[in-house]
Amino acid sequence: MKEKIVGLLFTVLLSCCLMNVSDTLAATETTDVTVSLGNEGGELVFVPNHLEFVAGKKYKIKLDNPSPTKHYFTSKDFADASWTQKVEAAKVEVKGAIHELELKPSAEAEWVLVPMKPGTYELHCSIPGHAEAGMVGDIVILSE
Repeated sequence: MKEKIVGLLFTVLLSCCLMNVSDTLAATETTDVTVSLGNEGGELVFVPNHLEFVAGKKYKIKLDNPSPTKHYFTSKDFADASWTQKVEAAKVEVKGAIHELELKPSAEAEWVLVPMKPGTYELHCSIPGHAEAGMVGDIVILSE
């Protein structure tokens, strides 16, 4: 009888451990989101210009600039409401607080982050005249 109880307790303990491991693995899954800054025609747009994230989930924002002009991905409040793991571009990895990313023509970058604070945040290109011409958007962080 004692052996059956010990076996049952071991099975329950093992099941709990496996559930915790699967929860941990799920938390480390990364969702890719692609955003273009401008387009080949030179239009001043973000594509898409509305982004939604879920607080506590990990994302890789893949930024590219197919336009002939440099652009900025600027959303200081969104960056402050998120935990940045890294930004990677041209074989360089940057860690720490990120508030704005500049992408020159044909440039690409990846921003790996976990949004933390739900809310709606402004996105714009901070080059004079670009936001006024339509290079704006919004970023929403939804509750878990």
